[in-house]
Amino acid sequence: MQLVRLALANVDTTVGAVHRNGDAVIRAAREGAARGAQVVVFPEQTLGGYAQEDLVLWRSFVRAQEQTLVRVAQETANVPAALAIGVTVLFQERPYSAAAFVYAGRIWGLVPKEKLPTYDVFYESRTLSRGAPGLAGCVHWGGSPIPFGDLVFRTPLGVVALEVCEDVWSPDGPQRRRSFAGAELVLNLSASPFRVGIHQTRRELLSTRSFDHQVTLAYANLVGANDGLIFDGGGFVCQNGRVLADLPRFQEGVHVVDVDLNRTRRMRAENSTWREDATLARDSASQVQVVDVDGPHPAPPVSGPAHAGLRARYPRPPHRNFFLPLPEQHVPARTRFCEELLDALALGIGGYFEKTRAFKTIGVALSGGRDSLLVLWIARRWVERKYGGEGRAEAMAMELLRGFFLPSRFSSPETARAAETTARELGVPFVVLSIEDAVQSELDAIARMLQPGEVVTAAAKQNVQARIRAERMWSWANCAEGLLLQTSNMSEKAVGYTTIGGDMEGALAVIANVPKTVVNYLLDYLLETTGSEAIARTLEKPPSAELADDQEDERDLMPFPVLDACFALFAGEKLHIDEVEEILLDTFPEFPRGQMSLWVQRFGRMFRASIFKWVQTPLSLHVGNLDLDRERAMQLPVVQSGEWLLPPPISRG
Repeated sequence: MQLVRLALANVDTTVGAVHRNGDAVIRAAREGAARGAQVVVFPEQTLGGYAQEDLVLWRSFVRAQEQTLVRVAQETANVPAALAIGVTVLFQERPYSAAAFVYAGRIWGLVPKEKLPTYDVFYESRTLSRGAPGLAGCVHWGGSPIPFGDLVFRTPLGVVALEVCEDVWSPDGPQRRRSFAGAELVLNLSASPFRVGIHQTRRELLSTRSFDHQVTLAYANLVGANDGLIFDGGGFVCQNGRVLADLPRFQEGVHVVDVDLNRTRRMRAENSTWREDATLARDSASQVQVVDVDGPHPAPPVSGPAHAGLRARYPRPPHRNFFLPLPEQHVPARTRFCEELLDALALGIGGYFEKTRAFKTIGVALSGGRDSLLVLWIARRWVERKYGGEGRAEAMAMELLRGFFLPSRFSSPETARAAETTARELGVPFVVLSIEDAVQSELDAIARMLQPGEVVTAAAKQNVQARIRAERMWSWANCAEGLLLQTSNMSEKAVGYTTIGGDMEGALAVIANVPKTVVNYLLDYLLETTGSEAIARTLEKPPSAELADDQEDERDLMPFPVLDACFALFAGEKLHIDEVEEILLDTFPEFPRGQMSLWVQRFGRMFRASIFKWVQTPLSLHVGNLDLDRERAMQLPVVQSGEWLLPPPISRG
């Protein structure tokens, strides 16, 4: 046996906080070593935070990370474990996202990321340079030259390779040639954002990669939130296709996992296909530079009964049978989906609130409707996750959270009761303040601005209410140093069923990438699991903006399941509007063709006409692969014609 104890460190970093991030690395390294770990793996760009975006264009920002890495190496010189740390470095005056191998007070090498994603929420190749097969050089940070490039590290434990995040997502990544160059243990430093369903995808991918290249693969992911990106942490250890560990998510922590590297060596000897591939790949494997790591064997310094728990042990099945499957702990798909999404959104609120250091309170304008109820519930969930273990959740909810109900004459008694019940159940200070006088005053002022023949429209009468509410919420935020949470959902945002300067206002859009059908699904789940009176009251009434008499959202738009299907097929699958209609006729046979055609055509018009609106919305939390955010996800031109959706004109020649 060649037993090795690995530690995977999920740390919550802040972009730019290089000193605090460095301190977190030192603490986690010492904790891992204290638990007997011989290798501690950190996430991508641990020291500078992720995503750094254009900050890497400041040389001083990158130099600060390099200086912090030197300090981390010095302050962990007595830590008996090798460290893999994410850092941005300059090589030949170009910035690279890299993984540093640190041991015994020395930086032994820097391995740059090769696969730079420029899709979905990623823009890495805009600022970063990519590593390449055979890249070799050195950086000089005042001491001995540090190898930089396509490296593996020969250590007393075995041959170790480092890679960064996206490198493992490509079947043609560096892991292949480095495994052929002798790497047995591959450490992947990742900052992979949360998306609904991503966990199982990662698990299958990493298991496959470890089998493809016959390696032991340790994957450590970033946890926490930065801007609109949410990182769910967790990690995996996979050995030659077998998942040995699937670590907890949505929490900081250092987790240790024991592996037997001899199993990887044995399986390589047995796998004739891998051996033949390695023989054929000699040229590419020869490009990889081998760095010999000197120093003591990274292991617990003493033996004996008192230290038995610090030494790696053969990975045994907990049910003590090497042939039978583990007992299943079945979690229903509904529970998994809802709990993950709620945890992710709560983490997004908490990260934004804490890391910006601009706020002391969090405010939600409760309408008595579904969206604002869910947003306040998510904020309360963050408080529970943050302070519940200390028994302070109730006190901190009163200190940090605020709920407001700002009714007009169109606000119903049912929504008033629902808003009040929500605040009471969640233990949140609650203020009721009518806007009716201000609405009438504003409408009178608008009338004086109009020219002959112009009138105050129905839309203006509705939007005035939303804008007065937004103005009051911003004024509260100014006085209470408050983080104003925007509460609009993605379905209404997609078709412009929102008010610029009104319900689109806020500092952080919590559910702007959550469709209305998912909002309803989450509330149904919370009602089932909590029995909340507030949720029950809210769900009794059809969704309504309550900006006019007898208003219902689905009557103004279309049934939300139809709207969300239109959005998924047109914006997500990039289908023609006629194809969308045919699919929806099969999906919703209860609606006649004429009605469906009207809805689909209406969606197409409203979606294209509303781009100018949703590009002005606040920073949004990203939770899916189809997010409505021009900066990070759906980059659509604001000025565009819909002629491409029309049949070509008939030739008149």
